[in-house]
Amino acid sequence: MKEFVEFELTKEFRDRFQEALDQRDSQFIRESLEDVNPADITTLLYEFNSEEAKYTLDILPLEVKAQIIKDLDSETRAGFLKIYEPAEVTSIINLLDSDDAADILNELPIKTREEVIATLDPLLSSQVIDLLRYDENVAGGLMAKELIKARHHWSVVQCVEEIRKQAEAVTKFYTVFVVDEQDRLLGKVALQDLVISDANKLVADIYEQDVVSVETSMPDTEVAGIMKKYDLESVPVVNVHGQLVGRITIDDIVDVITEQAEEDRQLMSGITEDVEEDDTVWKNTRARLPWLLIGIFGGMLSARFMGLFEEQLARVTAIAFFVPLIQATGGNVGIQSSSLVVQSLASPDFVDEGLWQRLIKVLFVALLNGFFLSILVFGANWLLFGNQQLSLVVSIALFSVVVFASLIGTITPLILDRFGFNPAVASGPFITTINDLLGLTVYFLSIHWML
Repeated sequence: MKEFVEFELTKEFRDRFQEALDQRDSQFIRESLEDVNPADITTLLYEFNSEEAKYTLDILPLEVKAQIIKDLDSETRAGFLKIYEPAEVTSIINLLDSDDAADILNELPIKTREEVIATLDPLLSSQVIDLLRYDENVAGGLMAKELIKARHHWSVVQCVEEIRKQAEAVTKFYTVFVVDEQDRLLGKVALQDLVISDANKLVADIYEQDVVSVETSMPDTEVAGIMKKYDLESVPVVNVHGQLVGRITIDDIVDVITEQAEEDRQLMSGITEDVEEDDTVWKNTRARLPWLLIGIFGGMLSARFMGLFEEQLARVTAIAFFVPLIQATGGNVGIQSSSLVVQSLASPDFVDEGLWQRLIKVLFVALLNGFFLSILVFGANWLLFGNQQLSLVVSIALFSVVVFASLIGTITPLILDRFGFNPAVASGPFITTINDLLGLTVYFLSIHWML
């Protein structure tokens, strides 16, 4: 295995590399990237435009070039490949596994895609055509056709010989899948068992029947949950007839988990579209504006609500000092509660305990948190302002806000999930806005009654 040097993208190296590109200094580019990991080269190329990146890649070995293009994010790659001729795309795709090849072909214009498929290696071409039938968000769209399989009636010697032949087309494999004459999945056999078993034994005598598999139509998030639950490095994919049609490896699932986490993070932050920092101004604005409008609307309601208590504010100006404290605490408590619920709902092992059981548990946690926070705030306010009655009002309001915010933060994602909506949208600005209004209501009602 080739040893790669440690690479750090500094401003000095980027500027020197830009100079080499401007001067078409191919020797410097080749020598500076010769022992660099393709993943690091991918990061470097994001700093330059498509023409400069293509010039760099054309200098590198074709295998490295293919690896780098495979690792590009889909949007960047789709734009980048527009400047390549179909023959160049074919030479790249011929070096990739079938699942990666299908992903790239899906990003090409239909005419270019057909031209490339027609000139691919015949075996890869048939595999890719089969994969293109599946939606990209299901197991069939994730799987690769390259795998190692053995017939259950083979001897160990015959199985090893077949593995040697099949392994030429498989870059890496973790296990051997056992099938019958109709290619129906029967189980798996570990390479270690093949090595230590008697040469005359049959595969049927040593394979494990207990094998976890997924169907081609299973959503990618469910596949990720299964592989995480059973700690699998690869999982076989079967069709509706139980026939082995492909496998999904852990590197493909890491991408799914990363994308899901990014999507949930953006939703919880109040961003309604999948956007990156370097996307257009309009796309970034469109993604953020809806939830910001909700926040503005909530802020206007808060201001109007505070106006109803103008007389109390005029009499005791210290009341206004604690509005940020009440709102911030309510928002934080609501976000904490909703985040835990969203995390539980996203888990494949989640079991709904029922609304009342959850609310009782949340209530006890909120009571304890509210008690400690209110005692702390009561003591601090008394020391700072010397007003026992005001300190008591603020503490009672804070205690109430913590309890109500916890309940709302728990209930909202559960209700949204029950009605089929993504519970991640319950967090961020939505919960914060509700709890701001709730906190002000509780705070000023407490002041009205007690002061």
